[in-house]
Amino acid sequence: MSPTDPLAPAATPDDSVLLSARGIRKSFGDNEVLRSIDLEVRRGEVVVLIGPSGSGKTTVLRSLNGLETPSAGTIDFAGGPVIDFAVPVPKAQRYALRDRSAMVFQQHNLFPHMTVIENVIEGPVRVQKVPKKQAVAEASALLDRVGLAEKRDAYPFELSGGQQQRVGIVRALALKPQLLLFDEPTSALDPELVGEVLQVIKELADEGWTMVVVTHELSFARQAADEVLFMDGGVVVERGAPGAIFTNPTHERTRRFLDRILRPLEDDGEAPPLE
Repeated sequence: MSPTDPLAPAATPDDSVLLSARGIRKSFGDNEVLRSIDLEVRRGEVVVLIGPSGSGKTTVLRSLNGLETPSAGTIDFAGGPVIDFAVPVPKAQRYALRDRSAMVFQQHNLFPHMTVIENVIEGPVRVQKVPKKQAVAEASALLDRVGLAEKRDAYPFELSGGQQQRVGIVRALALKPQLLLFDEPTSALDPELVGEVLQVIKELADEGWTMVVVTHELSFARQAADEVLFMDGGVVVERGAPGAIFTNPTHERTRRFLDRILRPLEDDGEAPPLE
């Protein structure tokens, strides 16, 4: 995303590796929630993590964003230092991860006392020291991009859940990240609002944004992902292109999970493709 084009991805798609995570482990007390996770994300690529609740997907995202500190493993973000979690990690290195990625959470977490435009410019102005006039102009363009230009002066309570989550996406984009992280961005929405948020994310993927997405929306994963990782029990059980994972998984655990999720949707006709 350049200063002259606030809608363009910061990292130009070129198939080079943007982020590499190796041997990532994370324990909370005696509970080991991640067991040697390997993950590679190329510029312009969409990696989707699927799996049952409690499989460690969110902890992976939080580790990539510096919100969690892994117990072991390394993260190599292109152009920055290789962070080795086997030794104490300086705060500056964790903050560096946060500076280069932006996370969209399950809950939009907007500041209720701020208008939409104030929510969006808060990070760029206060953290990145972007001049307010520039931040407002770029935020306005982003809000127009997701169909919310007329809501810039509204407060969060005046928006639907889907609109609030779209503002959350704009707030992440306004930080001009190289990597977008989505943690179940539709899980807190009413079913009729899910499509409008997924459509925005799919359009961003089509435009070349680099993303790691945790989702239960398998129809979205089929269409938007370049690579799908199925996680269970803190490990990556299976990974591959969506066509292979969803039509011919090789691991029995993957087959059981997909059968349980997909068959009811197919029987009820509730998995229409995104346009």
